[in-house]
Amino acid sequence: MKYDFTTLLNRQGHDALALDVLPIKDVEVDPNFSRIPMWVADMNYPVFENIQRHMINRINEPHFGYFEMPEDYYKAIQFWQKETHGIDVEKEAIGYENGVLGILSSALEAFTSSGEAILVQSPCYIGFIHTLNNLGRKIIDSPLIKENNWSLDYEDIEKKIIKHNIHFALFCSPHNPTGRVWKKEEIQKFMDICKKHDVLVFSDEIWSDLVRKENTHIPTQFVSEDAKKRTIAAYAPSKTFNLAGLVGSYHIVYDKYLRDRLNKQASLSHYNSPNILSIHALMGAYCKDGLDWVSELNEVIANNVDFAIDFIHTHFKGIEVIKPEGTYMLYLDCTKYLDTHDITMDELLKKGVRYGVCWQDGRPFMNPNTIRMNLALPTSLVEEAFSRLKEFVF
Repeated sequence: MKYDFTTLLNRQGHDALALDVLPIKDVEVDPNFSRIPMWVADMNYPVFENIQRHMINRINEPHFGYFEMPEDYYKAIQFWQKETHGIDVEKEAIGYENGVLGILSSALEAFTSSGEAILVQSPCYIGFIHTLNNLGRKIIDSPLIKENNWSLDYEDIEKKIIKHNIHFALFCSPHNPTGRVWKKEEIQKFMDICKKHDVLVFSDEIWSDLVRKENTHIPTQFVSEDAKKRTIAAYAPSKTFNLAGLVGSYHIVYDKYLRDRLNKQASLSHYNSPNILSIHALMGAYCKDGLDWVSELNEVIANNVDFAIDFIHTHFKGIEVIKPEGTYMLYLDCTKYLDTHDITMDELLKKGVRYGVCWQDGRPFMNPNTIRMNLALPTSLVEEAFSRLKEFVF
């Protein structure tokens, strides 16, 4: 491979939450075992070099005052969206945001009221749950159907939209934490229901670059003209290029009315202005070589996913997992394992962490007896983690 996805980074003690904090309370890692970071949704690979190059070049200019957004920022996003998803985005539709949850917060404040019912599909990203609760919105859950794959329960979605008079829905594409990459017809059916009942859709597409090669990400806004007008789409380079610590996301909103209200709400705190380094990081990432880097990254993740799925099916009887079509996360269902072993969910989670497998409690994602695991690590670490789980945990 042209790029480096094998180096074992020394992240501990270097501003890395995934290693400096343990995901489970009241447990310590055995000193004979290193920590393998498999909880926080960031990656453990050296960053794409052109990102650092852009940032360093800017740092070498000895001034960091107020600035206007450079035209190249918008051009980089337009290039990226065209190359990755085949869509043309006019500059006016693009707006900087301090994180996807910031976009969601602004959208909720602009288009809903305290106590209003908001539709989600569980398992649901924990950040969405916290944001909805913090803003005093009422979460209405339409659980995904879990069979051979995860799917939307359209009948339940429509029933709950009608029952709770819902006019705002969250949609995650690709889905976190399940890794489902929705087909065009699935998105279309969901958006048709939203059109029928006049539901505004917030579509989180932050994982859109990280999909297996047999799948294709379909932007929610492009399944129909109506979807284009009723969707607030959230994107960022943070998952694709591991830039979460720099902050910096963007929305794509085509409808002027929605855009004007969203931008006004985002401006009210006076704290939604960009950081100059995050702007240059995006411009360094969204380029032709960046496309090549992501292509190789997806190969590495796909190999890690295949290894993990095969290992679980072979060695961990009672642990169920559906192969993710996107993201770099696994979502394990431990229900059958717990039913046949004298161990609780809390004990199982602690047991993994005790041997350095720092995985994440999946229950806060609104699904019982589950664990979320990050596979964006050098393959050697993924293999070591599963070896420990086989020998010491399961």
